Formats: sequence, structure tokens, C-alpha cells
Amino acid sequence: MEFARIRLDTLAGMGLSSVVALFILITTASTLHVHGQTTIRSAAEAAEALRAVGGRFTFTLFALGIIGAGLLTLPALSASAAYAAGELMSRRADRGREPGRTTAFRGAIAAIITVACALNFTPVNPMRALFWTAVLNGVIAVPLMAAMMHVSTRESIMGSLKLPAGLCVLGWTATAAMGCSVVAAAVSWLA
Repeated sequence: MEFARIRLDTLAGMGLSSVVALFILITTASTLHVHGQTTIRSAAEAAEALRAVGGRFTFTLFALGIIGAGLLTLPALSASAAYAAGELMSRRADRGREPGRTTAFRGAIAAIITVACALNFTPVNPMRALFWTAVLNGVIAVPLMAAMMHVSTRESIMGSLKLPAGLCVLGWTATAAMGCSVVAAAVSWLA
């Protein structure tokens, strides 16, 4: 029963995020690329490039979008990073435990949010940082996907939850496609 709920949640979440990503690509291509805007160096530049869509409310719409995205992602990303840090240090990261026993977990979340806020006061270009973060995530995803596939296909590790053959083929295909994308990006930059 629990796996059925997880499957539905995963399919709905991935489907919705894919549709949103598709519309972001379409909107970007129809507004920015069509008008020759292929490099964005600042948030103000991005908002100005979207004037054709938002009119005089462009900056308000863009600011609300950035704030909304931050409010949605910062808690999830900081919590997932805190969980990862806790597991890396072999400490149980559990929000449900009493506050005195989750000091490291809550401290990691506070540190991550503090660093994220402090970046606003550095000369780091946020658009370049977003770009290079996405590139780094794409490169790191390949070995992570391969490791997940390796673990999820081993009955000695997963027991009865071993990945079925169909999903195994799909997973390795996705891993190979991601690897090819990283190689193609590297070749295009070096050429």
C-alpha cells in the first residue's frame, strides 16, 4: 500500500515538474531567444528581457517568481542537505526527535540558509552561479545514477525490493543518456 502511494506521488511530481520545465523552455525560447537575448548576466536583465510578456509589471512578476521559487526550494534543499550531512557523519538526522537531540541537523539547516543569504552580499554573479550549479549537478548526476542503479539491482542489498527488469533497463538507459549529455556538453565547449 505504501509503495502505491509513493509511486503515485513520484509519477505526479515528476510529471508536473516535467510539464513546468517544458513550459519554461517554450517561454524562454519565445521571449528571449527570439529577440536575440542568449546571455543573461543579472536578474534585472532577465526581467527586462521578459517585458514582452509582463509589460510594465515585468519586474513585479519576476520578483514574485524569484521569491516564490526561493520559498519553495530553500527549505527543501537545506533540509535534504542537512539529512545528507547527518548521514555522512553517521548521525541520525530526524526532525521528529526532541530538539536537544537534533542540534547538528538544525545547525546544518541554519548554516546552509546563512550561506545562501550571505551570497547576496558577495560579488558572485547569481546567474553564472545558477548556470554552473546546474552544470555541476548534471555532471555529478551520472555517477550517482550509476551507483543507485548498482545498488537497486542487487538482491543481496535490496532483498525483495530489488528493481524489476523493466525498470532496470529504463534506469540504465537514463543513466547512459545522462552520460552522453555530459560528454556532448564537454565536447561542444571544447570545440
